[in-house]
Amino acid sequence: MNEKDWTILQTIYEERNITKAAEKLYISQPALTYRLQQLEKEFGTMIVARGKRGVEFTSEGEYIAQYAVNMILQLRNTKEYVQNMGHEIKGVLRMGVSSTIARFELPFILKEFASLYPNVEIHLKTGWSTEINHMLHKEEVHLGFVRGNYVWPEGKYLFREEPIVIVSKDPIKNIKDLPKLPRVNYETDQSLKTTIDNWWQETFETPPTINMEVDRIDTCKQMVLMGLGYAILPSMCLLKDEDVHKIKITKKNNKLITRKSWLLYRERSLSLSPVKAFVDFLKEYPNA
Repeated sequence: MNEKDWTILQTIYEERNITKAAEKLYISQPALTYRLQQLEKEFGTMIVARGKRGVEFTSEGEYIAQYAVNMILQLRNTKEYVQNMGHEIKGVLRMGVSSTIARFELPFILKEFASLYPNVEIHLKTGWSTEINHMLHKEEVHLGFVRGNYVWPEGKYLFREEPIVIVSKDPIKNIKDLPKLPRVNYETDQSLKTTIDNWWQETFETPPTINMEVDRIDTCKQMVLMGLGYAILPSMCLLKDEDVHKIKITKKNNKLITRKSWLLYRERSLSLSPVKAFVDFLKEYPNA
């Protein structure tokens, strides 16, 4: 087996489908099938069982696939360590970022960071905060930006804390009227949904009047800007020049309800110059 074989097994293991794996690897399906058959001959065992819904790994295949995943990780870590043995800040920085931060904050951060460190190659993945947390635990990324509170035993830096606000095109004169007003709801991660739901149940005796359900926070905001209802959003999503009215939500003791953004990383990753440079840079970033 070699690095190419490791990548083939890892991809099939992730996709559980020969056709999709071949597309992802940019090789033909017959070529991928042939190489898989050669690996099965090499190990003297069946690695996958083929069915109508894709492929399932045998117990031997599971063991071999996990070996391939571990070897890819070890090789990547070795390459990154060697790249960082010099004094110049260069190499690959792999980060996972919450979609909200990626949309509203990250472009400005990366533009400034890239101007300071042009020899750093940034590999970026976005998703829900739960997905980013999972990437960190699997060591798929060096560092991750997540929204909400996550248990993380290593490096952790509070990057942002902003209020959660009721947003509307026209002023809401009395917050007690909210249950009767049309609300635009959006798909979000469980931690934010729970925070908003808990505040609502603490504040009102009746459920909200939700007249729209959308899949993205961006879409929700546009509906609000068109006057189609109000929404409850983290203020990171709002630009300074947007013509909206905002009311910060609070607990019964008048304490603001906020949304936190964290930078998470492994301490040993700081031995890599791009990671350390980024962590240090972010801690000095304006308004961080």
